[in-house]
Amino acid sequence: MLITQILSVAVQTVGAAVGSMMAAWAESPDLTPWYRNALVGLEVGPSGAQWGSDPRDTAYASRFNGREIVEAARKAGAEYVVLWARDGEWAYYDSKRMPKCPGLRDRDPLCEGVAAARETGLPLIAYCVVQGGGWALREHPDWGMRDAQGHPIEGRFCLNSPYLQFILELLDEMAAYGVDGFHVDMLDQGFGPPYGCWCDHCRARFAQWFPGEEMPSAVNWDAAWDRMLEFRYRTCEAFEQAVTDHVKRHYPGKSVDFNYHGYPPFSFEIGQLPVRHAAIGDFATCETGTWAFSPLAVSLTAEFMRAAAGTKPYQVVMQRGVRMYHDQTNRPINDLRWELFTLLSHGAQVTIVDKTPFEGQLDPVAWHHYGLLFEEAKKYREVFQGEPVWDVGLYFSARTRDWWAREEKDRYFTSFYGAHKVLSRAHLQWGGVLDETVSLERLERFPVVLLADTAILSNPEVELLEQYVRRGGRLIITGVTGCYDRYGRQSRNTALEKLIGARVITVREELDHYFSFEGTSPMEEDFLKDIHPQWPHLSYGPAVVYAPDEAQAIGSLYAGVRTARQLEGKQDTIFPSPAGPAIGPAMLVHTVGLGNVVTLAVSPGFAAGSEYRALEPQYLLRNVIRSRLLRGDLPFQVVSPEWVDVCVRRLADNRYRILLTAYAALPASTTPKRPWVLPEMMTEEPMYRADVFSRAQILNPRASRKDTQLETYEWGVRATVENVFEVLDVEVAAPDTPQ
Repeated sequence: MLITQILSVAVQTVGAAVGSMMAAWAESPDLTPWYRNALVGLEVGPSGAQWGSDPRDTAYASRFNGREIVEAARKAGAEYVVLWARDGEWAYYDSKRMPKCPGLRDRDPLCEGVAAARETGLPLIAYCVVQGGGWALREHPDWGMRDAQGHPIEGRFCLNSPYLQFILELLDEMAAYGVDGFHVDMLDQGFGPPYGCWCDHCRARFAQWFPGEEMPSAVNWDAAWDRMLEFRYRTCEAFEQAVTDHVKRHYPGKSVDFNYHGYPPFSFEIGQLPVRHAAIGDFATCETGTWAFSPLAVSLTAEFMRAAAGTKPYQVVMQRGVRMYHDQTNRPINDLRWELFTLLSHGAQVTIVDKTPFEGQLDPVAWHHYGLLFEEAKKYREVFQGEPVWDVGLYFSARTRDWWAREEKDRYFTSFYGAHKVLSRAHLQWGGVLDETVSLERLERFPVVLLADTAILSNPEVELLEQYVRRGGRLIITGVTGCYDRYGRQSRNTALEKLIGARVITVREELDHYFSFEGTSPMEEDFLKDIHPQWPHLSYGPAVVYAPDEAQAIGSLYAGVRTARQLEGKQDTIFPSPAGPAIGPAMLVHTVGLGNVVTLAVSPGFAAGSEYRALEPQYLLRNVIRSRLLRGDLPFQVVSPEWVDVCVRRLADNRYRILLTAYAALPASTTPKRPWVLPEMMTEEPMYRADVFSRAQILNPRASRKDTQLETYEWGVRATVENVFEVLDVEVAAPDTPQ
């Protein structure tokens, strides 16, 4: 009886204590996951096991010290650290499942790092690689991918194999150290052919997911291959979801994220879709970097991630090296500032990758840079708030990516990247509209929606676009948009004929096309800023010949001249020929319901992204968006050099924030692999003007930097900036405000 009473009191006491603790935790800001408030952090790992995969190279990673890394990160101002715990060859901790890096001897960097992180309060995330081959694949060749003939595919793990259990056991080992989360890297299924896995594990899983269907034995781009692509998407999805479920079930409170490859320029070969795979885990993570994606893709990647991640945070990874992750070089501080603040301005959390030298020591120049970068970023933490103000919704079709571009992904990405280039250089504010999540509500967030060579559109997508236009939306259609069926085959009629107000006569996949305008009507004059009238201008890319029905035809489309040798097939047409005969209208304008549709027969996006990037097609697209026919009721327009990235955020009804990030790099010569060009780095701070034009009076303009000069005029405000990054806050007078 006494024991029962004691136990009862103990249970009540413990219950009360737990209840108090839970109440305290509920009110504590410490319960907020680390990734919700973090702005900047570091990922630190050895310079790649490819340099130290031979056990005899005992100097490799011998000085890789978890405590030293965490303490240096805290000193630099990082708000979290991702510490390498496992790559393809080694574990960088005392693992029982795979070999530890021999250079570490009896040291355990993960243990060192966790101990230091607990002392400093810095979140520590364990890095675990998945793909890339290495020790585990040599030990377990049955875990590897196989082609349709049953031959091993070098360096690739099958995500449907027992390899999943091995990864979960590694995460269990890392979790035992008390890490705050896991970054799981490389869930791709290869970056080139062969496009698939036909091992026994995959055949069994395919039969489970698609009962009664046979796995296709080759890439046929038919209904069977459609199932195969869906199988690949499910394979990545199932692996990632299994990892996420395992972590959340056994280690609640620990974060998990994946290195995601659903964004441009990655295509179907990876086995990921933009939204579907960004949604797995606590937040979405991807990479940028001029060495692999180009300078302009920095802003594109961040905004694409905003659209793909939905309500989840999104993290973009950059690196400090000149060429790639492992090259042990340091970019100039202003080049790093440009990339960091571009990403932050577009809403991303930013991680900088630091690859230590061969022995694992820390580069003092790089870490000095981190301190400067993080100090400035955290100083500006609050300015990255606010709702985006959008001028244009840039449509992205994963179906077009996978089924029209197929194995030539640049067929679509050239148009998509080029369209973004036009928008960015014109300082038109844009956001992503993705085919996986398109809705009428999403479309109506944008005054204008741009379809740049969106070759494949489903019936539900077409219906949404028709509703959007009829309710007052403005649509721009370029190039071969809507001209192909769901399997990427050319259709007899475009899916958008009703919206375009014209019939398709010919879809021209040849690339040398020209356009001209007479310049005699007020509407044409609106489209011709910086474009000489009455002369054909090259717009390199595909084109469509239309026969107008209800639409108004404007200007002329020209085919390239064809020589006798070209007509005989003895000379290619890759190099653009001069303009030949007129073959149709250059532009169609059609009013549908309360909205307007402008169709460009040429592809300005492809032209802007191609090797023949004449300016006139870019100006044409810019002018169409800004025209009186399409422009929305926007509060103001920002005019500054094209190399300044402009982000506009709304803070309140009449309060706006303008974030300016300048990329003024030096000219660069071509590399030996001409015409590939590695962009030059920015070494000096630029000086430029930014004019903010407004129809209403601008009140109380403020700049974040003391040396920025502000001048107020009737038309708006002029800022003279001498820095990589600047922030302007402005108020726009309400209609009834005295002026």
